[in-house]
Amino acid sequence: MSLSAARTVGTRGTPGRLGPVWTFLFRYGPPRWTEYLIKNWAGQRLVISLPYLWLLIFFLVPFLIVLKISFAEFSPLGRPPYEPVFRWLDEGALQIKLLVSSYTYLFNEPLYVSSWGYSIMVAAVSTVLCLLLGYPMAYAIARSTPTYRNVFLMLVILPFWTSFLLRVYAWIGLLKTDGVINNVLMWLGIIDAPLTMMYTSFAVYIGIVYSYLPFMILPLYSNLEKHDNTLLEAASDLGAGPIKAFLRVTLPLSFPGIVAGSLLVFIPAVGEYVIPSLLGRTDQLMIAKLLSDEFFLNRDWPKASAVAIAMLLLLVVPIMLFQHFQNKELQANKK
Repeated sequence: MSLSAARTVGTRGTPGRLGPVWTFLFRYGPPRWTEYLIKNWAGQRLVISLPYLWLLIFFLVPFLIVLKISFAEFSPLGRPPYEPVFRWLDEGALQIKLLVSSYTYLFNEPLYVSSWGYSIMVAAVSTVLCLLLGYPMAYAIARSTPTYRNVFLMLVILPFWTSFLLRVYAWIGLLKTDGVINNVLMWLGIIDAPLTMMYTSFAVYIGIVYSYLPFMILPLYSNLEKHDNTLLEAASDLGAGPIKAFLRVTLPLSFPGIVAGSLLVFIPAVGEYVIPSLLGRTDQLMIAKLLSDEFFLNRDWPKASAVAIAMLLLLVVPIMLFQHFQNKELQANKK
C-alpha cells in the first residue's frame, strides 16, 4: 500500500476508528511522535516509567526472590531444596519463618572468610595494575592527533570483538608449561626449566588485567581528552616543570576518571568466575566459585543466595561512589 493510499484509507476508509491513528502516524512521522511525548504530560510519565519498570522486573523482583531464599531453611530432599519462608497454616494464619543461619555461616566458616579476603585482594591488586597500565595509555591517546586517536581507540576496543571465553582460553596456551612463553624463554636461553605460571595467582592477575584494562582506559581517556591544555601552559609559565605540572594540574583533574575506571574494574573483578576457574589456583577459591558450588554441587540454595546478597551489599558502596563521581563530572562538564 502506498503512502497516499494509506492516508486515504485512514481518513476515508471503512474502519473509522483507525482513521485518526493512520492520520497521526503518516502525517506527523517519528520526529513529531517524540515531540508529542516530550510535550505531553502523560508521555513524559510514560518515558520516565519505562526504565523503572525494567529495573522492577529484572532487578528488584529477582533480588527479592533471592533475598527470601537466603532466609529459608535448607532442605536437601526438597524440590526446590529449601523450606518455604511464607506458609499458610490450616487455621488460615500466615506463618513466617526467617533464619539467619546462612549469613552467620558465611562469617564463621574459615573457607568463606578466606575466599572473601582473597577475592577483595585479587580485585584490588588487579585494579591497581590496570590503573598503572591504563593511565599512560589513556594519556597518550588523549594527547595524540585525531587521526591516530581513532586508531588507538579502535585497538583498545578491538578485543571485545572476540569472545571473552576464547580470549581467556588463549592465555592457557601462552602460560602453560609447554606454552608459547616458556618455549620462547627457553629458546632464548633465559631460563633452563619451564616456569610454572598456570593455576597461580599470577595467571589470575594476568587474565583479569588483560580482560578489564579497556574498562580503565576508556573512562580515563574520556576525562583526559576534555582537559584544557592552556592550564599546562600557564603552569609552565609560572615555572612548573612537566612532572610538577602533571602532579599539580593533570592528575587532580583526572581524579573522577580514575575513580570511575577503578570502580568499573574492581566491581566485576570481585565476582569474577571464569578467569579464576580456568587460570587460578585450585587450593584458593574466589567467592563466585563458592557461590556456584553451593548452588549446583551442594544444592544449598539458602547459602548460595546469602553469598549473592552479601556480594551485592559489598559492592553497593563502590557503586554509590561511582555514581557520585559520575554525577560530579557531568555537572562539571555542564559548567
